[in-house]
Amino acid sequence: MLTNRQLFQSHLAKTSGFPLMVEIEKAEGVWMYGPNGNKYLDLISGIAVSNLGHCNPAVVKAVQKQAEEYMHLLVYGEFIQSPQVKLAKALADTLPEELSVVYLVNSGTEATEGAMKLAKRYTGRSKLVSCFDAYHGSTNGSLSLLGNETFKKNYRPLLPGVDHIEFGNFDHLYEFINEETAAFFVETVRGESGVVKGSEEYWQAVRKRCTETGTLLVMDEIQAGMGRTGKFWAFEHYGIQPDILLTAKGLGGGMPIGAFISSREIMECLTDNPILGHITTFGGHPVSAAAALATVNTLTETKVYEHAQIKADRFAENLKSNPKVKDVRSAGLMMAVEFDSFEQLKAIIDKAIEYGVMTDWFLFNDKSMRVAPPLVITEEEIDWACKQLHKAINEAG
Repeated sequence: MLTNRQLFQSHLAKTSGFPLMVEIEKAEGVWMYGPNGNKYLDLISGIAVSNLGHCNPAVVKAVQKQAEEYMHLLVYGEFIQSPQVKLAKALADTLPEELSVVYLVNSGTEATEGAMKLAKRYTGRSKLVSCFDAYHGSTNGSLSLLGNETFKKNYRPLLPGVDHIEFGNFDHLYEFINEETAAFFVETVRGESGVVKGSEEYWQAVRKRCTETGTLLVMDEIQAGMGRTGKFWAFEHYGIQPDILLTAKGLGGGMPIGAFISSREIMECLTDNPILGHITTFGGHPVSAAAALATVNTLTETKVYEHAQIKADRFAENLKSNPKVKDVRSAGLMMAVEFDSFEQLKAIIDKAIEYGVMTDWFLFNDKSMRVAPPLVITEEEIDWACKQLHKAINEAG
């Protein structure tokens, strides 16, 4: 009988030539457990997914309860389904009044795709703008927005009418965003660039330029939302708000779900000319929606995210003491630990796994280590993780 490792090698499509190949059979809180008694402290949360930890009791209970009541009934938007409508209301309650209508999808890239269509339909314009080294998903439309040619060049031709600008460049806002632009897609915190934040002045300029040109500001919080940065939504740090908000990853508490959110006026344009202007079979699946509702409710009730920056500072203070660490950047518990090279970092990551710490790098910054543990991580667990990382850095780095 073939082992799971052999089945993985034989039958699962690969995303790289060097997958981690770590077998996990159980996960709880910040810990993942292998079949041979190995355990790993999860410092990446499934890439900002398990914000409340693995198998959060409230999420598990919601999933079990909903699975016993009903699962898929009909394509999205036709039946009144309690998990969907309650989730939409719960999300709206966390947002400014204008962001009150939610379209539920299956993933982050689908949220991007829906927002692209929505922006074009509402404005009647076709031009889109995003940033270099931005990641908004990897389906064909989202890939067109993605700002790194290495990941795009073998899939051209992509969508026309997409310009890319330098994040933080004030002049580019005026050079590329104009009365022909349907939307500016931008990550509130740049995830795959290695946790890069914009100044409040930059964000104010972005909002001003979009408003004066009639361009919709689409803020991608697929990684940065759901408490990851220390506030429920990362845009709250900057005193502005988007016209369209994207969320996924941490929304489902481990279940697949995403959403794009906007005003009633903007969203209603998807209902006619043509009818069914956007449609999804499994978007807002009842079980995923129930999990997401439990996640949102738990976050709003516990406000565990309010401690994110304090915990990040504990990580940073500890890791910066190692001379091989060149920089530590953070937006709450969305962190990047920088080294000299990818080769050095890859050796550190591999060694860290041996010591029971699971981490990773970033797509567009492969010399920085991703540190984004569940928000529920304790001080003791932070200190233990840092101790293991120091050992890995000193031995491999």
